[in-house]
Amino acid sequence: MEILISAFAIFLASFMIDGIEVKNFWHALLAAVVLAVANFLITPLLNLIFLPVNILTLGLFSLVINALILMLVSRLVSGLTIRSFGAAFFFGILISILNLVLSWIF
Repeated sequence: MEILISAFAIFLASFMIDGIEVKNFWHALLAAVVLAVANFLITPLLNLIFLPVNILTLGLFSLVINALILMLVSRLVSGLTIRSFGAAFFFGILISILNLVLSWIF
């Protein structure tokens, strides 16, 4: 259920931010699966590597790591296009908010 909620959040957020394109819901679902795997495997490693920077920025550097992971996912999923780092940054924030709201609803 969480993957479906994430896919729906990705699909919705793509309409709200310029520079983000998702071809259809199936590509959003594939992006949600790849994002889940990347968050499981790569994010902890990046958090460990950049721990000093993350401490200095009081955790805000995690948003940058999240944007980098989203840009990686866009390279792996052909139906997801992220045109800039700024779009990826705000896309990550919006996906998190939408995931929270949709998780409350469903």
